[in-house]
Amino acid sequence: MPRFSRHMQWALPGAALILTALLQASQTPWTTWAQHRAFDAFEQLRPRPYVDAGVRVIDLDDESLARLGQWPWPRTMIARLEGRLRELGAAATAYDVFFSEPDRTSPARLAASWPDTPELAVLKARLAALPDHDAVLASALRKGRAVLGFVLVSHPNDARPQSKASFAIGGDAPQAFLRRYRGAVMNLPQLESAAVGLGNVGFEPEVDQVIRSAPMIFRHEDALLPSLALEALRVAQKATTIGVKSSGGSGEQAWGQHTGISAVKVGPFVIPTDEAGRMWLYYADRAPGRTIPAWTLFEKNFDRSSVEGAICLVGTSAAGLRDIRATPLNPASPGVEVHANALEQIITQTFLKRPDWALGAEILYLLACGCLLLACLGRAGAIWSGPLAAAAIAGSILFSWHAFTAWRWLLDPILPSLGLFAVYGSWSAVGFVRTERDKRRITDTFGRYLSPKVVETLAKNPGTLELGGQTRDMTIHFCDIRGFTTISEAFDPHGLTEFINKFLTPMTQIILDHDGTIDKYMGDCIMAFWNAPMDVPDHARRACAAALAMHGRLAELNALWQEQAKSAGRRLPLIEIGTGLNTGPCVVGNMGSTLRVDYTVLGDDVNLASRLEGQSKTYGVPIIIGPHTREQAPEFAALELDLIKVKGKTRPVTIFALLGDPAAATDAFRSLTQAHQAVLDCYRTRRWDEAAERIVEARRLGRSWELDKLYDLYDARINAFRRDPPDPAWNGVFTAATK
Repeated sequence: MPRFSRHMQWALPGAALILTALLQASQTPWTTWAQHRAFDAFEQLRPRPYVDAGVRVIDLDDESLARLGQWPWPRTMIARLEGRLRELGAAATAYDVFFSEPDRTSPARLAASWPDTPELAVLKARLAALPDHDAVLASALRKGRAVLGFVLVSHPNDARPQSKASFAIGGDAPQAFLRRYRGAVMNLPQLESAAVGLGNVGFEPEVDQVIRSAPMIFRHEDALLPSLALEALRVAQKATTIGVKSSGGSGEQAWGQHTGISAVKVGPFVIPTDEAGRMWLYYADRAPGRTIPAWTLFEKNFDRSSVEGAICLVGTSAAGLRDIRATPLNPASPGVEVHANALEQIITQTFLKRPDWALGAEILYLLACGCLLLACLGRAGAIWSGPLAAAAIAGSILFSWHAFTAWRWLLDPILPSLGLFAVYGSWSAVGFVRTERDKRRITDTFGRYLSPKVVETLAKNPGTLELGGQTRDMTIHFCDIRGFTTISEAFDPHGLTEFINKFLTPMTQIILDHDGTIDKYMGDCIMAFWNAPMDVPDHARRACAAALAMHGRLAELNALWQEQAKSAGRRLPLIEIGTGLNTGPCVVGNMGSTLRVDYTVLGDDVNLASRLEGQSKTYGVPIIIGPHTREQAPEFAALELDLIKVKGKTRPVTIFALLGDPAAATDAFRSLTQAHQAVLDCYRTRRWDEAAERIVEARRLGRSWELDKLYDLYDARINAFRRDPPDPAWNGVFTAATK
C-alpha cells in the first residue's frame, strides 16, 4: 500500500465519514436493507408478548384437509364453516382465501359436463334443480358478518373492487402518497355483494421478500380500499367509516410540506402509520390459543368461548397450498398469521414506531462521534484510539436496543457503527479495504443471479450489463413434477424443502453437463435453455439428450426414495416429471429494470415449450418436443403425437413424443412408427373404424414404450367423433383447452 501524506490520512477518513453520513441520509435500498436487518434482530431477541386480543386463526391445515376433504372445498362446506362460526358467536369472519371462479362441484355445472344421453337426461334435470353451491355460500355470508379478501395487482384489468366502508379524510388527499394499483383479482360478484366487508389481502414485502409492515389502506386507480385486517376490525366494531389523517390535518405540523399519511382510525382504535399508510408489524411468537384447526369447530365438545366475540381469520398453513410468507420471526409463516398479528397490535395498541427525528439523530451521532474519533486518531494513533471507536460503536448498539425494549422505537445502530468503523479502518488501510470491498460486491452481486459462464462473459464484456438482448436460435426446456400438491402432503415444510433440493440438484447437474443454462426455478419446475450465453451448435440434440438423462436419473432416484420412505414407515408416491422442449428464435439477454436485471429468455417459442410440458400429462408421455427440435435432432427416437393448437396460440403445430436416444431408433421402433402413422392417417381422414383397428396393432408394438394412455386418448376421441362427427372443415387439429 502506498505511503500516504498526513493530509491524505486526514482526508480519506474524513471522506469516509461524510460519505457514510450522506449514504444514511439518502436512504438507499442498501441502507434500508441494513436497517431492517437490525430491526429484525431486535424483534427476534424481544418478540411482542402475546396477549389474547380476541383474534383467532381458523386454520385450514393438513389435518383439516385430511378430515374434511381436499382443497378446494365445495362452497357448501365453506357455507357450513361460516354458519358454524356465526353460531359460535364470532364478531366477524375474514377470509384469506379467494372464491374467484364458480364452484365446479355445483349440481348444474356437474350435469353440464355429462354427455347428452337419454339415460342421463332425468338425472341431469334433477341435478339442475338443486341449489347452486355459490348461492348457498352467498346466503350464508349474507346472514353473518363476513369479510372477503381480494388482491390488487399492478397490471390493469376490468376488475373494480368496491369498498363497503366510507372514508373520512383529514388533511391532504391520501391517494397522492399511496402506490397506484391498476387491477385486481376478486371473488364472484354474488359473494362480494353478500359480504359485509371487502379488504385487500396483499402485502408489500421488502426487496428481500420479508414482510415487515402492513399497509392499512390501498389505492386502486383513485379509489381508497382497506386492508383485510382493517376491514375485519371495522366489521367487528360495526363501524361504517374509516378515518385517514395526513399532512395538513388537525394537529399535524407539516410546515407547509406534504409529508403523507400519519394515522388511520376505525372505531376507537387509532393506528399510527408512515407516510404511505403502512404500520410497522411487531410479531409475537406463535401462540397455541390463537390458532384453531378448522376441523375442531365441528367437534361436539368444542369450546364455544374460544370463538365467541372473536375476529376469526380463515386461512391455511397447509404446505401444498403455498400461502407462505417470510417474516422476521419465521421464514415460512402462514400468510393469515400476518393479518392476525396486525389485528392484535391494533387492538392492544402495541405499535413499533420509527420517530420522525430518528434519521437526523442517527446522522448527528455519527458526525459527532466520527469527528471526536478523527481528533483522537490524529493525536494518539490507531492503537490508542481503538477503545474509543469500540465504545462509540457499542453505545450506538446499546442505546438502539434500549430504545426498542423501553419505548418500542426503531433506531438504526448499523449505519452509525459502520461509519465509525470506516473512519477507524481507513486511517491505515482505506485503499486495501475499498479494493477488496469492490471485488466482494461484484462477486456477490452477480454470483447470486447468474451462472458462472454468464459471470465470466460479463467480466470480459461489461457492456453486456446494459438492458436488452439478442435474437438467437435456441432450445427451451421446461420440466415439472406431476401431482406435486399430493406429493407435498407426505412432507412437513422442512422435509418438503429438503426433498425439492434433492430433486433439483441432480436434475440441474445433468442440464449443466449438457451445456445448458438454468434460467430459473419455479417451485418444483425447472426452466433452462441452450445456445446462450455460449454458442452450442447442436443445442437441440444436447437438450434432447439432457431430457432423456433426467428421466433416467429420476428412475434411479425413485428407487432410492421409495426405499428410504419404506424404512421411515411412510408412503411416498412415485415421482414423475413431464418435460417440454421447443426450438426457435428467442430474445436472450439482461431483462428487467435499471435496479435489478435477470439474464433470461423471451419469445413465442418459450411459451410453446411451457405448453408442451403441460401437454405431456394429457398424452401420457414423459417428454414432448416441438417440430423444430425434431428437425434438428432427427436421429432420436421420436413419435409424432398430434397436430395441436395449444392454449393461447392461433396456429397448430406438430408435436412429437421423445422416446429414446439414437440407439433406440431400432427396427422395432421403425415398425411402431409406421403403424402409428397409419393410425394418424386414418384418424385425420375420418376413417374411424379403420383407425380403431390400426390402434390395436400400434398398441401392441408400442407396449415396451408404455403408450397405452396415448392410444386410450385416441380411442376416446374416435368414439366421441362417432357419436358427434366433427365440423366438415375439421383438418385433424386438436385444440387444447388447458395449459
